[in-house]
Amino acid sequence: MNNQDKIRKLIELRNEARMGGGEVRIDKQHAQGKMTARERIEMLVDDGSFEELDMFVTHRCTNFGMEKTKFKGDGVVIGHGTIDGRVVYVYAQDFTVFGGSLSETMAQKICKIMDMAMKVGAPVIGINDSGGARIQEGVTALAGYAEIFERNILASGVVPQISAIFGPCAGGAVYSPALTDFIMMTEENSYMFVTGPKVVKTVTGENITVDDLGGANVHSSKSGVSHFKVENEEEGLMMIRKLVSYLPQNNFEEAPLTECTDPIDRLEDNLNEIVPANPNMPYDVKDIIYSIVDDSEFLEIHQHYARNIVVGFSRFGGQSVGIIANQPNFLAGVLDCDASRKAARFIRFCDAFNIPLLTLVDVPGFLPGSGQEYAGIINHGAKLMFAYGEATVPKVTVTLRKSYGGAHCVMSSKQLRGDFNYAWPSAEIAVMGAKGAIEVLEGRNVRKIEDDTEKAEYIQKKTDEYEDAFANPYQAASYGYIDDVIEPRNTRFRIIRAFQNLQTKKVTNPLKKHSNIPL
Repeated sequence: MNNQDKIRKLIELRNEARMGGGEVRIDKQHAQGKMTARERIEMLVDDGSFEELDMFVTHRCTNFGMEKTKFKGDGVVIGHGTIDGRVVYVYAQDFTVFGGSLSETMAQKICKIMDMAMKVGAPVIGINDSGGARIQEGVTALAGYAEIFERNILASGVVPQISAIFGPCAGGAVYSPALTDFIMMTEENSYMFVTGPKVVKTVTGENITVDDLGGANVHSSKSGVSHFKVENEEEGLMMIRKLVSYLPQNNFEEAPLTECTDPIDRLEDNLNEIVPANPNMPYDVKDIIYSIVDDSEFLEIHQHYARNIVVGFSRFGGQSVGIIANQPNFLAGVLDCDASRKAARFIRFCDAFNIPLLTLVDVPGFLPGSGQEYAGIINHGAKLMFAYGEATVPKVTVTLRKSYGGAHCVMSSKQLRGDFNYAWPSAEIAVMGAKGAIEVLEGRNVRKIEDDTEKAEYIQKKTDEYEDAFANPYQAASYGYIDDVIEPRNTRFRIIRAFQNLQTKKVTNPLKKHSNIPL
């Protein structure tokens, strides 16, 4: 065989590998509204940037006649490419090959790409579309999963890890995405669960559909497992590109800095009127976010989960910033178990990857009741406090309206090492609201008054006195707990100036193996 014949042979083998499980299975994949593994990668990365590795790997299994059927690549496509010119490592499971089931060799391919990403210091993006472990391979497939899990754990906080669920992801397979930083699911074709509907029916007697058990709607709104819910794969891949633009390549890099054409001193006069005069009236905190960030661009994380708190990425003066904001439009912005966990996880991600934090505060307290206490609100609230107190990145806090009790302490207060703590004139910083405070402070005196009109007048008088004394930001400012009371329309300018000032911030936590966060 001469060189030309050898080259033709190479081209034939490459074409065979690119066909995955064959044309019939590819057509079936398309008929379900799903792209193939290579189509997904090509859409994700910059044109012409993808370099595939291990194209000719095949499985080694001889059980149940498996040696008679082999496909090049063995059900996963791995390699590296660029997103907006920045290197990323990618693996995409190929459902056309044995249903994307995980074999020993597939696991080795995935581990190889993760090891390379760690050495180079670049994000890992995994596209999941798999029927689970390859049953014919038994324990070697399970060992393969564990090898992947260990790398997910070691890579955590070192390089960003993103998981896209574009098909089934069940059993042990779910734990790799769960160990990554962000999970995305499509509305129609993706699902995640540890045990499927048939097992659930057998063990518990419960009848439940795949979607109700582990679909995108469930995991994006009820469990919080999924950070993003998208309509289709194309939207999801574009969302990943946008997400990556806010992130550094690894934990040694600073948050990305891009050119900013939005004036840093842009005034937003509408902010002077956005907080209602009635403290019980809601407003949408996202209106404030869109008004103060660069070019009104905000990528919300966990949009449908724990909606009483808002988290996501924006830019200020071109610098990536993570935003945490209480949402008065939902449950009055109260902190509960889910909101505390959601915010704590986001804060710890930002801190791990050197992304500054902006906190917008309007919180009446923690949600009371036996349901929350039994669910562990003490531990969950402590997670949020731990995350803020542990974070060493620049932290800027703006109190918009209410900041009461323990929730005041938790939301990036000065005592949790907030760097710049500002407040609007509408801020109310106190142990509790005026009504509750008067019930405690004046309850005995109120009970002594028999006339209802006189009693109401006395309560109103004491409430007004309390509000004059505490329902404002100035007492906190008098102690230095608030660095400045600012005019709302100047908020953007003050935030950007604060983050510019903090670019050289250096804080280190005490030397330790690791913290023991209240899980």
